[in-house]
Amino acid sequence: MPSSQPTAGHLAVKPEYLSSQPSPMAKASEPNRSKSYDPKKPHITETPITRANWYKHVNWLNVTLIVGVPLFGCISAIWTPLRLKTAIFAVVYYFFTGLGITAGYHRLWAHTAYSAGLPLRIFLAAVGGGAVEGSVRWWARDHRAHHRYTDTDKDPYSVRKGLLYSHFGWMLMKQNPKRIGRTDISDLNEDPVVVLQHRHYLKVVILMGLIFPTVVAGLGWGDWWGGYIYAGILRIFFVQQATFCVNSLAHWLGDQPFDDRNSPRDHVITALVTLGEGYHNFHHEFPSDYRNAIEWHQYDPTKWFIWTCKQLGLAYDLKQFKANEIEKGRVQQLQKKLDQKRAKLDWGVPLDQLPVMEWDDYVDQAKNGRALIAVAGVVHDVSNFVKDHPGGKAMISSGIGKDATAMFNGGVYMHSNAAHNLLSTMRVGVIRGGCEVEIWKRSQMAAKGEILQSADGERIIRAGSQPTKIVQNSESAGAA
Repeated sequence: MPSSQPTAGHLAVKPEYLSSQPSPMAKASEPNRSKSYDPKKPHITETPITRANWYKHVNWLNVTLIVGVPLFGCISAIWTPLRLKTAIFAVVYYFFTGLGITAGYHRLWAHTAYSAGLPLRIFLAAVGGGAVEGSVRWWARDHRAHHRYTDTDKDPYSVRKGLLYSHFGWMLMKQNPKRIGRTDISDLNEDPVVVLQHRHYLKVVILMGLIFPTVVAGLGWGDWWGGYIYAGILRIFFVQQATFCVNSLAHWLGDQPFDDRNSPRDHVITALVTLGEGYHNFHHEFPSDYRNAIEWHQYDPTKWFIWTCKQLGLAYDLKQFKANEIEKGRVQQLQKKLDQKRAKLDWGVPLDQLPVMEWDDYVDQAKNGRALIAVAGVVHDVSNFVKDHPGGKAMISSGIGKDATAMFNGGVYMHSNAAHNLLSTMRVGVIRGGCEVEIWKRSQMAAKGEILQSADGERIIRAGSQPTKIVQNSESAGAA
């Protein structure tokens, strides 16, 4: 029994945990509380967009950072030559700032998938700020709300509101803070690195996003303007778009091997774009796992960065879900998909819904031209199959009006599983005389869960488990 479950002699409630718990609500002293914020005042999003007020609905700061600045960079790049050293540095810095988001903002702070020492936390907060995607505190708070309220109105960037909305529309337009789902960020408020970065976020953005890459390229090889445009502005644009794909592409493209109730999906293309964040269906099922990719062939450089930091003593307590629990989810989803496929197939009229037929009536109908065959007490109308019988018309005709159980189960021929499945689609009744009682018993067993059932409550027919399949082969063909 897992250690978290109480056993005899143990208290189910521990008194020391009943009080003095930290409140998940934000306090006035916390760094994100605007002094001018009035919760009673109607938010602009509560009013319709018109020609007179449309500009009030736009988040102009984000429009400037996400659209305006990159547009300026693209135009400036037309007459700014790209030098090889600048290009290499821009790509390297792109990966570092990207890891600041994936390994830092996301897996470290939003999900606490591992623990990091002070040097690593400072580094990730700094390069993460260089990606210009908001402070750690703001980013992690919204991401926790996204996981808690996935695909609902409380999801800050729900893909249900549109692919472009989930990509960056949610940042370009103002959001009502009262509509975003609440989350507990008390742990972030206690991290001095997070608090410091949040209070001085704009300074961090300017320093790490623009000044640092400009100075490196300028002092390193004299390319000041190239460092500013390519390693600064355009690099910010690309790392932003890559991260935004986690909110959009990862909820739209790919497979759902662990759960399909919500939108997250796994796809290698998304993983390549997002430094390994593309196995999003796995991530939403097991969010506190420091990995996104669990197979050796899956691309997840963020996982290997975290693992390397552990080897260097910079990170510790890397969390992994047990393989047994991961496989449970995979198997359950496979079974769900099988059940969905099964529901589309014709398995014949359920036994407990078949009418009861007297033996004499069965024989009488057969004599008068109706091609009926009884196998294991179940009557089948094979009129449309006689001419297509693989064993020949004479062979199947010899069982009409008789108990063909023995001949069907090895007395004449041991029919395949496919033959039993096909026969089940021809059911028309059950012979009275005890067999119908057995069928009713089976129905009661199914109701008690003693017979395998799908998620929809339908009986699951495993290979060879059709009622016409008799385990013991008959040694005689006398019934034929």
